[in-house]
Parts: sequence; C-alpha cells; structure tokens
Amino acid sequence: MKMLAVTSCPSGVAHTYMAAEALEKAAKDKGWEVKIETQGSYGIENRIEMDDVSDADIILLTKDIAIKEEERFRGKPIVRVGVADAVKKAPKIIEQIAKKLQL
Repeated sequence: MKMLAVTSCPSGVAHTYMAAEALEKAAKDKGWEVKIETQGSYGIENRIEMDDVSDADIILLTKDIAIKEEERFRGKPIVRVGVADAVKKAPKIIEQIAKKLQL
C-alpha cells in the first residue's frame, strides 16, 4: 500500500509539520509506504513527483487551505482531512482509509 499526502495549514508553520509527522508514523505503523509533501512557511518541501503519483494507491490532502498543484492527483482516490485531525487522530484516519480500501 502506498499513500501520498500533502499537509498545509493557514499559517504554514507548526500544524503543517506536526500533521506530516503524525500521518507518516501512523502509515508506517500500518506497514504502508508513505511520502508526505509539506506546503508550509518554507515553501514546498519533499515534493511529490508524477512518478510517485503513478504508483500511489491513495492521496491524503489536508483541507484547511488550498493545496498547490493539486491537479497532479487527478484520477487518484483522494481523502481530505482537517490538519488538526491529522495531528490528533492520524491512526484513526489511517484505519478509516484501510477500511475504505478494504485492506
């Protein structure tokens, strides 16, 4: 299972990176391959490339602010969550994705 995610928050600071860390840990704990791009105060870091997208099973995007270059993910299943939920409830979010994908 390969999940890609993009995290971003209105201020582009703490929650962007906290969400990325929480989601990465929860996905890896489940045995998933994961790559997370952050769109924060430092710009886009750990950019997701089209090669990454072609191999992805699911895309997770935070929904508190528009994600830059979202068109990269067209045609892939997308889950949208609040950045605060990603920070506080990452394991639950990953479990819900697994159920949705019947894993």
